[in-house]
Amino acid sequence: MERESTLFRIQDINDSKNKKLLYCAMVRTILVLLATLILIPLVAWKYGTPLLPEQVHMLMMSIRIMLITAVSCFIVSELTRNCSQVDKLWSTIPIVYVWYFAYASDWHVRSVLMAILVTLWGIRLTYNFSRRGGYHWVPWKGHEDYRWEVLRQNPALQGRWRWALFNLFFISLYQQSLILLFTLPAILAGVGKKSLGWLDAVAALCFIFFLITETIADQQQYNFQEEKHRRLRNQETLEMPYARGFIWEGLWKIVRHPNYASEQAIWISFYLFSVAASGEWLNWSLTGSILLILLFLGSSNFSEEISARKYSAYKDYQQKVPRFIPFLK
Repeated sequence: MERESTLFRIQDINDSKNKKLLYCAMVRTILVLLATLILIPLVAWKYGTPLLPEQVHMLMMSIRIMLITAVSCFIVSELTRNCSQVDKLWSTIPIVYVWYFAYASDWHVRSVLMAILVTLWGIRLTYNFSRRGGYHWVPWKGHEDYRWEVLRQNPALQGRWRWALFNLFFISLYQQSLILLFTLPAILAGVGKKSLGWLDAVAALCFIFFLITETIADQQQYNFQEEKHRRLRNQETLEMPYARGFIWEGLWKIVRHPNYASEQAIWISFYLFSVAASGEWLNWSLTGSILLILLFLGSSNFSEEISARKYSAYKDYQQKVPRFIPFLK
């Protein structure tokens, strides 16, 4: 009994330490995100070209749309206990923003080009999310991302009010803000008389290239998972590569997250349009791209932690294959 009591005390101490570590990690992440969100716009705003009145109007209107959308996502997710409401809009609300910016810029040719590219991106991503059960004919239903359920078990988020606050400020408000932020280069690109140039061509070609690689990566992952689960349903013996449990072929042999890497590159390419329009390599609309990179870094860390617990070969995969950039571990 004394030994069991000691073991329980040791477990309590370990749980307490884990909670403190989780809190510290969350605080560090929040500080980095806030610093990025505040410092980059301030520096670029101070040393860059001030926004024109019509650009300020476009920005204020889009912020109103974002706040209404974020609050709606929070209310629906709390009522339905499904936190993938933001996920459903991730591929659709950017289309709304960019076409509004194109309209507000009096259909500037650069803005229209950017809106078309984002629409192609949104259609592809919506289709990919839909075939995995993300949407339902009842709008607030549909598959919830498995990572939200894992996060609910996190000791730092235990408790009704803790989770509600996390849902409000990170899942709903922060992610909707991020979605708006990485579309904001369209505000700079759509105002002014600068015609399309070589940098616009580079931005468009890069956007399309990475859209294609993201499509291929998602299809390879989909094919792998479909076949693996088909065999499991039919109680067939899993042979390699399905016995491994995760994909290590195609683009996934070059980097561990080719879809994430492509997504980040897409929005960096999108930012180049604002550079072409403004002539400033550093401007305030860069904030969205940087925050997106930080989000995918944290998301990939979380996903890989889950995969490493599920699949014995995953740590070997991590050691041999770079995360985002080929040949750079």
